[in-house]
Amino acid sequence: MGDVLGINMAGIAKDVTDFLLIAIGSHGDVHPVVGIGRELASRGHRVRVMASPWFEELILKAGLGFVKLGTREDYLQVMNNPDVWHRMRGPQTIMEMVGRSLKQVYEGVIDHADKKTCLAASSLALGAICASEKHGFPMATLHLSPICIRSREIMPVLPGGVNANWLPRFMRDKFWEGADRWFIDPMICPTLNTFRRELGLPEVRRIQNGWWHGPGMTLGLWSEWFFPRPSDYPDQVRLTGFVHYDESDQQSLDPSLEEWLNEADKPIAFTPGSAMAFGEHFFRTAVQACVRLGRRGVLLTRQDHQIPRDLPRTVRHVRFAPFSQLLPHCAALVYHGGIGTTAQGLKAGLPLLIMPMSHDQFDNAAICCRLGVGDRIGVKGLTPRRVAQKLSQLLDSHEVMRSCGRVSGWARSDRGAVTAADGLEELAGVGSGQKVSIAGSFG
Repeated sequence: MGDVLGINMAGIAKDVTDFLLIAIGSHGDVHPVVGIGRELASRGHRVRVMASPWFEELILKAGLGFVKLGTREDYLQVMNNPDVWHRMRGPQTIMEMVGRSLKQVYEGVIDHADKKTCLAASSLALGAICASEKHGFPMATLHLSPICIRSREIMPVLPGGVNANWLPRFMRDKFWEGADRWFIDPMICPTLNTFRRELGLPEVRRIQNGWWHGPGMTLGLWSEWFFPRPSDYPDQVRLTGFVHYDESDQQSLDPSLEEWLNEADKPIAFTPGSAMAFGEHFFRTAVQACVRLGRRGVLLTRQDHQIPRDLPRTVRHVRFAPFSQLLPHCAALVYHGGIGTTAQGLKAGLPLLIMPMSHDQFDNAAICCRLGVGDRIGVKGLTPRRVAQKLSQLLDSHEVMRSCGRVSGWARSDRGAVTAADGLEELAGVGSGQKVSIAGSFG
């Protein structure tokens, strides 16, 4: 591992520990895990990331070990399913994927962990919790967004825009009981409990009411300034701050792109998410909105088929660029509300126009609106006229721009990877010893 990372292992503490990090999801789910992994590796620990082979090159280039989870075809099957992005069918589709991955995750842990291994797994890696229960591995759950941890004090905005904060406090427990009984548990508990019975583990219910938090520690990978910790959070929850890893250790802006970005007014950036394969309407609307505004635009997607043909010279398609390098050159960001993109947009100090579709996106959008840095637009309201109108309002608002500057200062001070690594070392019962050098730093 020392040769892979290009580090000098001399003088490193002898209590080097093995960390197995598990990431399920898209780039936005994998990036924070890699950022934490790099921080742990810089402290001399052995670190491997279990993820889809889709991310193998990314993980290896980051200097971390790779453990295969499923196949590339499994990832493509989910990514190419339009139901993933539906406000109601999306959670069901994702939970079906989680059910299929239970045994894969569990067996991956058993095959690659021993009594010296500490686990850290993203929210959807439920098989890792089963492995921790069965075999006693120390484990932390990594939750990426506030919707993952329930509170009666501030209710999340659920997929479809359901906001239950109007309910009196005594009704909010009843709301969650009904949600668990009729919606959440039926999506995953039959499959999960069948698997648990095979392992000799007791059945579970109301899994999102606490069970899916790590048995040893739960790390919320966002900041207090983004969503302050409510008083009724479970005791094992720690908020770390955002982990701003974005592959900038592996890739820089293309020189021709950087020249284009600097040659005129700052463009507006548009992305519907790294895993979105059905963004044709989004990008057509983006181009037409830029024309209406007389502004330049950057269209971000690896899915080339989504981009309109014959783009105007003022609009450029970019397959990938690290947000930390690209967004400071931009004037605003129009996107889907994913938490990773949200964190990068806030750090860059950009006004945000958010088009939530499903999952945590509605809640992330609501939080950004409360911070005064953005606005929301519905999928059905995504027209060139409406996008241009809302962008004009954001860009012309002195209050929005002041809020963006204030929040950017908070975001730039985040050291999420450092704080998360501190917590995982504590869980593993080790100290970091002397920190070693890995190119790049990701807080």
